[in-house]
Amino acid sequence: MTMDIKQIYLDASAMLEGHFKLSSGNHSQYYLQSAKVLENPQTAKVLADALAHTIQAHGLEIDTVCAPALGGLIAGFALATALDKRSIFAERVNGEMHIRRGFEISAGEKVLICEDIITTGGSAMEAARAIEALGGIVVGFAALANRGFCQRVGSELTRKPSCSLPEDKPLFALADFTFEMYAPDHCPLCADGSEAIKPGSRGN
Repeated sequence: MTMDIKQIYLDASAMLEGHFKLSSGNHSQYYLQSAKVLENPQTAKVLADALAHTIQAHGLEIDTVCAPALGGLIAGFALATALDKRSIFAERVNGEMHIRRGFEISAGEKVLICEDIITTGGSAMEAARAIEALGGIVVGFAALANRGFCQRVGSELTRKPSCSLPEDKPLFALADFTFEMYAPDHCPLCADGSEAIKPGSRGN
């Protein structure tokens, strides 16, 4: 099924235009607020089903879906539901990702890391390391949208040097969003006198 993911974000007022400070510290004119898309359960189900279909067509073996909190929680649960797999999440404690709240990982358990948005993949890799520290095996990564720094399955975009995800693990996403990002010292929006706001779940 072909969907216009950009239009879905626009219809949900979830593709914001302005001057934003991203979780990486970089600035951008655009920001994807996936929570606004996922607040509609039917939309979340449609997107998760489409993402699950892509993953299943790839033949990836998965036991569990793990989402980095907070941003990936709803997307991860929706995807786990679509795949009929266990859903858990990783969360930061004193700046580091951990698996808590009684969640257990068996040795050799195959885990898919799911985010709402993959930019360079830093948070996803933090969650992956937490899984691997407990003996799990990270088999791939998934997100509703890919910011174009990492190469997703089925995309013609090439991987950028800033991508943190391993090259030997697949990334599944529904669409690429290739917005410009700027280092704060070289941001034309700042040069024009505007101030970056922080809309993300981590306050930055």
